[in-house]
Formats: sequence, C-alpha cells, structure tokens
Amino acid sequence: MDDAEMTALKRARLTRGASQSEIRAKLREARRRRGKMPPKEDSLKRMYTEWEKGRVLPVDWRDELCEVFEAPPAALGFVEVPPPPLLLEPSSVLEVARLDPEVVELLEVQTDHYRHMDRKVGAAIIPQTVAHVEHMQNLLRTALPGKHTTSAAVALAEGAALAGWQTLDAGDIAKAWNLHDVAKLAAAQGESPAVLAHVTAQQAYALLDAGRASDAVELVQYAHTPDVVRRIPPRLRAWLAAAEAEFLAATGEHYQALKLLDQAANVLPDGDTDPDLPYLMLNGTHLARWRGHCLARLGADEAVNDLTAALEGSQALTSKRAETGLRVDLALALRSRGDAEGSRRQAMRAAELAGSAGSARQRARIAKLLI
Repeated sequence: MDDAEMTALKRARLTRGASQSEIRAKLREARRRRGKMPPKEDSLKRMYTEWEKGRVLPVDWRDELCEVFEAPPAALGFVEVPPPPLLLEPSSVLEVARLDPEVVELLEVQTDHYRHMDRKVGAAIIPQTVAHVEHMQNLLRTALPGKHTTSAAVALAEGAALAGWQTLDAGDIAKAWNLHDVAKLAAAQGESPAVLAHVTAQQAYALLDAGRASDAVELVQYAHTPDVVRRIPPRLRAWLAAAEAEFLAATGEHYQALKLLDQAANVLPDGDTDPDLPYLMLNGTHLARWRGHCLARLGADEAVNDLTAALEGSQALTSKRAETGLRVDLALALRSRGDAEGSRRQAMRAAELAGSAGSARQRARIAKLLI
C-alpha cells in the first residue's frame, strides 16, 4: 500500500513509530479507564487490522483512539460529513426519477452485504447500515410510482429492519422502535404481507427489552394472525410461532409457549433459507437454540440439554450475536440447575463475545448473571 492509499489511522501509527501491538495495549488501557471491558487480544487484533485497512469503521472506539494518538477525530480519518449549505432561495427544479430493476438489485445486494458483515462484526457497522436506509428513503421520496418502486419499498423495509435489530442489540431501544416503524411503512407500501409480518413481530423485541413483555405478546399476535399465516411461506410461519413463544415465555405462559414451539418445529421446512426470504435464516439448530432460550426463561431444567445441543450444532457459531445469546441462555439454565461454576464459565465467555460484537443488549443480561 503506497502513501496515497494508506488510511489516516495507519499513517498516524507509523508516524509515531509504534507497532500495532503497542497501540492495542494502550487501547485496552484506555477502555478500562472508561469502565468498559476490552475484548480478548485476538478479537482486538482482528478489529484493529480491519480499521487500519479501512474496511470497518471503529465507531465504538473513536474516543480511545483519539486519546491514544493524542489527535482529533479528523486527523485519524473520522471526519463527519457536514450537511449541505442552505440555499438562500428555494430551488425551482423538481428532481424525480423512475427506478429500474438494476437499482433495486443493487440496494438488495448492499443490504445482504450488511447482513453478512453484521454476523461477523456486530455493532461496528451500524452507521453504514443506517446510512444505507436513509439513502433508500431518499430514493423513494423522489421516485415515480411503478412496480420497481414497490420492490424498492420492500428493499427499504428489509434494510430498516436490519438496522433496527442492530440498534436494539446496541442498546438504543427508542431508535430501534423508530427504524422498525420505517420498515413497517415501507413493507405496507411494497405490498408484502410476509415482510410486514416479519418486521412487525421483530419490533416487538423493543417492547420486550423495555420490560413490556405483555405488550410484546400483543404486538406479535397482531402480526401472527391466521389470515397472515395463510399468506406467508412455511419458514416464516415457523419464525413467527417461535417469536410468539419467546414473548409468552417471558410472561410465564409455559404451556402455550411450548405448544407454539412444537408448531414451529412441525412447519419448519428443510434447509436454512428460502430465496423469497433473504432476511430470514432458520433451521433445526436455530430452532433448538430458540427452544432452549424459552425454556431457560421459564426456568425449565431441560433447557440445558437443548442449549448444549444447539451450541454444538454446525450453524451455531456463524454469528457472534447468536453465540453470545446462546451462551447467556446456557449460563442462566445452568444456574437454575445449581451449577454455579458452569454458569459463570459460560457467562464469562459470553461477556468476551458481547464485548467484541458491541452487544449492549447481551452485556446487560450477562451483568445480572455475574452479580
């Protein structure tokens, strides 16, 4: 990499004559001074390499980086794009366009890219995902009606739901709720009952995290009606049933939660994904993890077996967020069984994963386990 291609972060390090390991050690100290738990060395090493290559933005580490390099954000490449200057007079030009299939496909491909990145790096890509959502909103505001506009609205719904889920995991419940509102409006505009059901039910997790489990049950049942079930693919039916089971488990409805989990297992087709459901990955291993999560919430002893099986499944470790949640559930189930040492071991591993993924949602659950 020549000097013209070098990122500002790498240039700042080389100017100081410091190695990456020296900078990482100082970053860990800076994070501890802020009362935060730094990730393991291997995780931070991977993260820092991605920052220096410019492939991932160090959103959650900007303050520490500025402190270590004794430099303002702009000197390290963290430049905020200023808003465009206000016009003295309103523009007389109305800019409208007709969307074409190539544009819609590019939007969908970009959303799918962020899905895959989310599974690897977690909260670090939230700014990019939110910017992607805002870009799609602007496109739709100036688009003429047509079948491709409808497809673009569905793409917006899927992107906004992804950003909403990431934001919820980062601990911003209000912003997550608002992004899901964007997703619901877009899904309605796109005339997609499947996407509308998915984003509506997913929005209920904001209520659950806000301590309003009964309201979450009400919202997911609004999305999961018999009429909706008749109009959506089987894999999404299974997902909706499992989501409703989770909210019912949070309210202590043991029998009804298990009934819905059995229903989900009965309708779940083979495989992991469907072409018509790019936003949904659900297979038998995922469902076993979900069942274990519900049983752990209910304090059932059998949760340990389901969660252990899910942890050993071939699909269990494809997402840091999924593995973190799974280990928190297993820690909770082991504690209920009386295995304090096993519970603490799983909670500590979950804490490491949550730190590297930026999952405030899981860190809050872990803190209760480690008290």
